[in-house]
Amino acid sequence: MLRVLDRENTILNRYVSELRDATIQQDRVRFRKNLERIGRIMAYEISRTFDYVPREVCSPLGQTNVMLPTNEIVLATLLRSGLPFHAGFLDMFDQADSSFISAYRKYHKDGSYSIEMDYVSSSSIKRKTLIIIDPLLATGTSSVKAFEALTNEAGLPNEVHFASVVATPTGVDHIIKHLSSRKVTIWTASLDQELTARSYIVPGIGDVGDLSFGDKI
Repeated sequence: MLRVLDRENTILNRYVSELRDATIQQDRVRFRKNLERIGRIMAYEISRTFDYVPREVCSPLGQTNVMLPTNEIVLATLLRSGLPFHAGFLDMFDQADSSFISAYRKYHKDGSYSIEMDYVSSSSIKRKTLIIIDPLLATGTSSVKAFEALTNEAGLPNEVHFASVVATPTGVDHIIKHLSSRKVTIWTASLDQELTARSYIVPGIGDVGDLSFGDKI
């Protein structure tokens, strides 16, 4: 299932527009803050899909029942670009476990590239709700490899949510094709139709890691 949040007019659209704006995005603090804001909004939307049970709560003046979620959540984030986005999710799901994956594109002489993974650190995801956080879903290769690395190391979740700020139909189709047997929902703030020959999203945002933390060597 695909959920594109900017198909409805909400304040989220302003945060996405500022992330894309080549002038505004030079303010790193504002750029990171907008990623966090979108993370909070998306976490709220994802929470609508959770399971809930009534719990009795006692205030100083009486008792009431409140519907509370029962999902055990693991937030799995691709480094380094996912860190500000992750912070927004963790602010909302403040009892969630966190996992981290280091993945990068290794380019070859013929112009092709492969996805390399250096590091996976994860708590158990067995029978839990896994949210894989990566701001840009271009080809979907990194996201699928991250899922495979996590499940090889930490078990199989009950359900999987892929969370991005900007995605492409190519990336969405890749996830659906490779994880067709899983309960998967793909969430994105916006959906862009074009990829360059080097698999960069157009119009996209740019390099989220560099814009958040500075140019890498």
